[in-house]
Amino acid sequence: MLDDIKIEDLLFIDIETVSGESSFDKASPKLQELWEKKSNYFRDEDQTASDVYARAGIYSEFGKVVCISTGVIVRSGGEKHFKVKSYYGHDEKKLLAEFGEMLDRFCSKPTKNLCAHNGKEFDFPYIARRMLINGLKLPKALNIAGKKPWEIKFIDTLELWKFGDYKHYTSLALLCEIFNIPTPKDDIDGSMVGQVYWEENDVERIAIYCEKDILATAQLFLRYKGEDLILEANFERVSI
Repeated sequence: MLDDIKIEDLLFIDIETVSGESSFDKASPKLQELWEKKSNYFRDEDQTASDVYARAGIYSEFGKVVCISTGVIVRSGGEKHFKVKSYYGHDEKKLLAEFGEMLDRFCSKPTKNLCAHNGKEFDFPYIARRMLINGLKLPKALNIAGKKPWEIKFIDTLELWKFGDYKHYTSLALLCEIFNIPTPKDDIDGSMVGQVYWEENDVERIAIYCEKDILATAQLFLRYKGEDLILEANFERVSI
């Protein structure tokens, strides 16, 4: 299957999300009540709904997207280059709309596909849900209602690694380690995104972190195909 996929036809995607408000007490009374019920399934006995509110960013109903990083692989001069563009900021509707417009352009050809690590379980549905919540029309690639499985343009590097074992989860970091994929020393990790956003107001820093993940995903996909990796010098932030 992978032999039939041209790497130039893939749009690599990763998102960063945070809680919908900076703290539990700033959420509406109704959302507080609903978060109380939701968090009851995973919080410890000595924890309150407020104590675990940072986890609200995991759920599209209680969180929001602050960054979507996208990347494509192009060949030039006998080498692979990775061109990246991130959509990020405090205006979620604006960044989702801009991403949606780009996605419709990119997926105008039937050979194009989207690729993410755990994208089928997280990134793709999260983006789609937040678009609907913000009153935006879904891009064709994300509007999968009624489509047959082979018509859905989603490739997931986590799913590919499972080989049908749906109980197995392997992090992108672990796969990069065992496949000897070099990754730059992270400035932050996923657990710090909410703090960097709400306390430091540094969305640019979050975007840079997100871009490292899509490069890692692209490198992992190349390893799956048995191809050479992208050189660090060939990473470029551009408009897609």
